[in-house]
Amino acid sequence: MHTTGSLATALAAGPVVLDGGLATELEAQGHDVGSALWSARLLRDDPAAVVAAHAAFAAAGAQVATTASYQATVEGFAAAGLDAAAARELVTRSVRLAREGAPDGWVAGSVGPYGAMLADGSEYTGAYLDPQWSGRAGGGLSVAELRDFHRPRMTWLAEAGVDVLAAETLPGAAEAEAVLAEAAALGVPVWLSLTTVTGADGVVRTRRGEPAAAVLAAAASSPGVVAVGVNCTDPAGVLAAVQAAGTPCVVYPNSGEVWDAAGRRWTGRPGLPTADVRAWVAAGARLVGGCCRVSPADVRTVAAALTSTWRSATGEESSPVAPRHRTGQRIGVPPVTATRAPDT
Repeated sequence: MHTTGSLATALAAGPVVLDGGLATELEAQGHDVGSALWSARLLRDDPAAVVAAHAAFAAAGAQVATTASYQATVEGFAAAGLDAAAARELVTRSVRLAREGAPDGWVAGSVGPYGAMLADGSEYTGAYLDPQWSGRAGGGLSVAELRDFHRPRMTWLAEAGVDVLAAETLPGAAEAEAVLAEAAALGVPVWLSLTTVTGADGVVRTRRGEPAAAVLAAAASSPGVVAVGVNCTDPAGVLAAVQAAGTPCVVYPNSGEVWDAAGRRWTGRPGLPTADVRAWVAAGARLVGGCCRVSPADVRTVAAALTSTWRSATGEESSPVAPRHRTGQRIGVPPVTATRAPDT
């Protein structure tokens, strides 16, 4: 566990810096994350690269390392020829690698949506939650089926000792209900983050079209929830989402670019403006970082903005977002001992 206490306690004191896009940093290192497993492929093929990516974000000021398990599911690994035992080992390994890369921070176990396993961009539509979904006989998944899907990974992350589960990029209320029920059964802290859009009427909605405020309010009242909010969304829509979520709120948008699922590439102009970050915190954001296409350099900018905002608001020279060190260690410079794992 983190040497300074629980994440919930820290959030009550002030803002905390999240990391950015793990796959983005892995790509910057020269690794191919274009497969259906995305960054989870490197849990098997190059664990040292995952450690290095976590270390880069820690060195930039991130206080939370999010595991490379977003797309690490039993079904996803099975499609790549790996059985459930191998899937469990790789999910467990994701926690070890995060702790090795960021030994002074909290570790959040990434729990991506069902749509991430499909690897077709449907986490941005939530189509698989529609009773009329054509992706399988019988239509969309029920809450019970979604719980069955999420249970193995969430259990393995909890058993591996994550400080918090990060239920992220969820496109609809049904999947939010499912993951929160599983987290409550496990007795593990969790944050819940929707991927949302803001309509012309100013209303923030899930990708399924549900009012996000209602979904987030229900989530905030669930056992063990430390924060609710949004991720993997356009920065321009974050402020409205924070206002809908209340506090403590978690926000980690994309860079401002848009994912082209058919072309498997990002389009548009990136940007995570400092003024916007300050506005999010003023509105109640307490866990702040980035998602896709957000680099360590961007996280460094976020950390500086949070520190400046906190000092302006409180008059304190020391800030909750100041780097936390264990005696004798340097944040972001861990001993990298992971080696390439044999093919399973």
